[in-house]
Amino acid sequence: MHVHLIGVSGTGMGALAGMLKLKGHRVTGSDRAFYPPIGPMLKACGVETMQGFSPDNLAERPDLVVVGNVCRPDHVEARAAIDSGLRYTSFPAAIEEMFLPGHDSLVVAGTHGKTTTSTLLAHLLHDVGLDPSFLVGGVPGNFEQSYRLGRADGPFVIEGDEYDVAFFEKKPKFWRYRPHAAIITSIEHDHIDIYPDLASYLDAFRGFVAKIPREGLLVAWAGDPHVRTIAKEAACRVSFYGLESDDCGDVMPKWMGMLAPAQAGVQPIDVFGSGMSCGRVLSPMAGAHNARNALAAIALATEGAGAPLGDVITAMTRFRGVRRRQELLGIVRGVRVYEDFAHHPTAVRETLRAIRSRHREGKLIAAFEPRSATACRKLHQDEYASAFASADLAVLAPLGRDLPREESLSTQEIAAAITRSGGAAIATSEIAEVISSVTSAAEAGDTIVLMSNGSFSGVYDDVLAELAW
Repeated sequence: MHVHLIGVSGTGMGALAGMLKLKGHRVTGSDRAFYPPIGPMLKACGVETMQGFSPDNLAERPDLVVVGNVCRPDHVEARAAIDSGLRYTSFPAAIEEMFLPGHDSLVVAGTHGKTTTSTLLAHLLHDVGLDPSFLVGGVPGNFEQSYRLGRADGPFVIEGDEYDVAFFEKKPKFWRYRPHAAIITSIEHDHIDIYPDLASYLDAFRGFVAKIPREGLLVAWAGDPHVRTIAKEAACRVSFYGLESDDCGDVMPKWMGMLAPAQAGVQPIDVFGSGMSCGRVLSPMAGAHNARNALAAIALATEGAGAPLGDVITAMTRFRGVRRRQELLGIVRGVRVYEDFAHHPTAVRETLRAIRSRHREGKLIAAFEPRSATACRKLHQDEYASAFASADLAVLAPLGRDLPREESLSTQEIAAAITRSGGAAIATSEIAEVISSVTSAAEAGDTIVLMSNGSFSGVYDDVLAELAW
């Protein structure tokens, strides 16, 4: 079958293209540009790429057109596909119809931690020999790509995004993923462009939980009141998890973790299941939030997929993380430079806490680019000031989107609030100022963290190069 993907350079669409090639289909795809890492990956796996969008890209009349989420109703190529009568679908629908049948779908959902937790779950199942398929939203350190086709009847791990499917199907993506078992890591109002209020956001998760069959399993973080409330509505069995320090309300978690002091870049976690000691997990991931992610993955791997607990605990030590999630880009003249995907204030706070717990010596310099639809709006204006509490210096980049002034986040106000609370912050007016601010402040023994859910205008290489001078 000839499948054509519109917007093929996206992380998810690129993975779908690779999976279709593995299935033996002819795959073509169009996009504005083909930057690394997706562009080279598409070429390597034999996808025929077309730069730019045009009805001419459909001249061979493919058997199926997958319309990416980046397309709007007036998108020239998507419109041509639909109006000419070609069979078309969305990315989540293609996954549901072409890849999930015959598999137990293990879906990792939540506002924060989806990519890390789903990637870790895939690694654990693969390491213990269950031969899973998976599709995750990042580039795993343990695998060459963000996707894999495993045993025909094996588990399928998929990252469950709550963003909407496509302009012609305004429903959450994860409603399409046929969850047999699932994780919900957290629920905190996000994607304000899709969900105007908290109630609508919660409804997306309610609908997701309702799709888990009665014989299925929901693994849920007990420390989040929204997660607790929605999990209690589930028809399936619920297995709560949490850290000893979490406020779990009226819930007693089945899976409990106790953090020991970090040592040599490793976070020891003493794990208890149903009140019984399961042993000490040595996690290569820093921070309390990553300890919760580890507990969630262990719970679903063992309870939902039948993986032996002892083997899973051993497999944790071999996890190599995910690109753009607390990824160490390099050490230049004694200055460590990390990249992270954090953009919501909670993610910013937890990322900085985790990096600080790993590197207690030296200054922690945090540069942040507000780029997502939620981050660029003033919805979380007040929370951002406290999110940088672990940093010795916060450098705030210009907004990555043009919005009406009355709707926009004010980085100047965030910087002022940080300064009033005794911290140090700079609200920059251009990317060059971000680079100069972080590099001029850094000395040997310090740590720089660059946070954005976009490209951050390529500052990563520029920061490393500037430090080298």
